[in-house]
Amino acid sequence: MKLAGPALSLAAGIVLAFSLVAGSAQAPDADRETDPLVLAKLARWQDWKFGLMMHWGPYSQWGVVESWSICSEDEPWCRRSMADYVEYKKAYEALPRTFNPTKFDPDAWAAAAKAAGMRYVVMTTKHHDGFTMYDTKQTDYRITGPDVPFRAHPKADVFRAVLDAFRAQGFGTGAYFSKPDWHHPDFWAPDWATPDRNVNYSIDRYPERWQRFRDFTYRQIEEIVSGYGPLDILWLDGGWVRPAPMVEIAPGHFVKNAKNMDIDMPRIAAMARGHQPGVLVVDRTVTGRYENYRTPEQEIPEKPLPYAWETCMTMGGSWSYNPDDRYKPARRLVHLLVDIVSKGGNFLLNIGPSPEGEFAPDALDRLRAIGAWMKVNEEAIYGTRPIAPYKEAKTCFTSLPDGTVHAIYLADEDETAPPAKIMLTSIAPAAGTAVRMLGVRETVRWEKVGKGALLTVPPGAVAKPPCRYAWVFKFKAAPSAKASGS
Repeated sequence: MKLAGPALSLAAGIVLAFSLVAGSAQAPDADRETDPLVLAKLARWQDWKFGLMMHWGPYSQWGVVESWSICSEDEPWCRRSMADYVEYKKAYEALPRTFNPTKFDPDAWAAAAKAAGMRYVVMTTKHHDGFTMYDTKQTDYRITGPDVPFRAHPKADVFRAVLDAFRAQGFGTGAYFSKPDWHHPDFWAPDWATPDRNVNYSIDRYPERWQRFRDFTYRQIEEIVSGYGPLDILWLDGGWVRPAPMVEIAPGHFVKNAKNMDIDMPRIAAMARGHQPGVLVVDRTVTGRYENYRTPEQEIPEKPLPYAWETCMTMGGSWSYNPDDRYKPARRLVHLLVDIVSKGGNFLLNIGPSPEGEFAPDALDRLRAIGAWMKVNEEAIYGTRPIAPYKEAKTCFTSLPDGTVHAIYLADEDETAPPAKIMLTSIAPAAGTAVRMLGVRETVRWEKVGKGALLTVPPGAVAKPPCRYAWVFKFKAAPSAKASGS
């Protein structure tokens, strides 16, 4: 994952385009997931709807994009503050020696996320730069390494501390893990220059190097799935690390100077599920059996997709901490959640903690505002499925298995109260049923108009709305309304 803003908008569009193209065709029978434990967990995950992602590491001290500034590609998200690449990389790799986030309080993070209505967490264990935020035994380039001042802290094993705190709040848990590792000598070998994100040697000429790296990756993932308690999601990033058959269908920009970098996902997945039966494996953008759900980045599909999916998106403009970051307004974040859920997706919202180990005050403000909305309207989010037409004008729809429909009216920026009347053009309540506005005691009057209905909002709700940003109307739909799976 890379810096947000205009540069990332381009990159995210490429990632989204690839994941949608790759996922648009039905996978061959051999590539379809059949494990009943995985399918059951996938269904539970789809009910959670809203999760927290965190990109955190020593790079937060500089307030720069995670990892990508040490990649020497000519891309906007790879730009550096120093002209000399060698000196910059040396200074970047020395950042762990000054990383000492003494205000790290994972219990506070978990409490804030729970209050916002989030149900699962995905934490970075290792980004592309190779630094691990857990106590790996495979390298000293880790949060508990001998040169890291934080190693003496009682919660120095950051990943363990995060999982413990979030599990205590009832969260599902996931591990972000980067398949590429730019610190490992068998990925970026010190013998040669590193012109791009790929391995910098011929795997055909040096197969023993690549096998050592595959074994290293296997061992690190095994540490994560065997030593950190129950895990729901293994979220693998770095989709350009893929076998040759998958390279052939990848767009050239996303998989630059493509190589056959087969990391042996069948072996990894079998091992992971041996330790964690039913764990969801998300080999991002590498469609097939080991991508249990798709992950469009910084984008929302225009319509529901024929497979499980999750939009991962930054709360501000960057995946990692930026002291000058500008966070999306709370209204925008609520609308994003509603839009995603109405199309059958999950929303994984990213926050980059500070180098001291805290969420920025603006990020906490956004979480509180989302939580206030969720406290009133959560039944329109959790456990729902999409229902056509998904969205019309300013209203999105979600449904429940019992036939309940939620019509979610999205407020404009200057709209502080719902209008007196709301027109639904394509979905109507069943004859004789009541319409309720969530958070309001009075019943909503309605009349059938064509295929839809005209709702009259109770005057008390107009004068004193139950929440901000969006208002939800609940009813049993007429038989013509059809929910769709996702």
